[in-house]
Amino acid sequence: MSAGPAVHAASPAAARPLRAAVIDLDGTMVDTADDFTASLNGMLSELGARPIAREEVVGYVGKGSEHLVRSVLAARLSADESETRFSEALDRYQAHYATVNGRHTRLYPDVEPGLAALARAGLKLACVTNKPYRFALALLEQYGLAPYFAVVLGGDSVARKKPDPQPMLAACDAMGVAPREAVAIGDSENDALAGRAAGMATLTVPYGYNHGKAIQTINSDGIVATLLEAARFIAGSSPAVGSAPSAPQQPIDH
Repeated sequence: MSAGPAVHAASPAAARPLRAAVIDLDGTMVDTADDFTASLNGMLSELGARPIAREEVVGYVGKGSEHLVRSVLAARLSADESETRFSEALDRYQAHYATVNGRHTRLYPDVEPGLAALARAGLKLACVTNKPYRFALALLEQYGLAPYFAVVLGGDSVARKKPDPQPMLAACDAMGVAPREAVAIGDSENDALAGRAAGMATLTVPYGYNHGKAIQTINSDGIVATLLEAARFIAGSSPAVGSAPSAPQQPIDH
């Protein structure tokens, strides 16, 4: 039996009235590491470079496609060759990813029940990811999760990616809530940094990637075992939650 979420009683997540949740995708809702690995290996084969294993990939995930490809190239090519071949490599990677997206993925436990519980509790939901928008929306649709989100923002939806707060602020603005009325939920330091910089409460799930670092190194308001546990905690501690259930709706990209 779960011992409950490890959230500090005096934390913003426990003390604030919350009206919205901004949720990460890769490593939080869907395990996509094998998709990344397959796409990168397709790219590397065409570049004549050595292949990559999942264990290496997870250390690079979370900062966008450009960072992912640069990191992989830097581990295999000289600095000059990495820079010279970056644009070609990125194009090849994204071409492979377009054919692979969703093929080697799985939902983490209690994702859909967690989203349903958050929606029933009256929270507006946004998905904010550094993955390109078209790939993010296709993945959400594949698993039937898209209708839960009022807003979906990808890494190419606004000028800057997480850990910059811009996408979090854009999501809150699109949902019509103040950042202090929202909680950011993710698996990595980037999610917590972006949420904190935006003035949001932050919760972290203990699975996922976090750039290969221990989850305990993340400065968030607490750790919740699953999205369903996050929903139970929020519903039980926030006076603004539970007043008006929000129906699933079509996601919008800003």
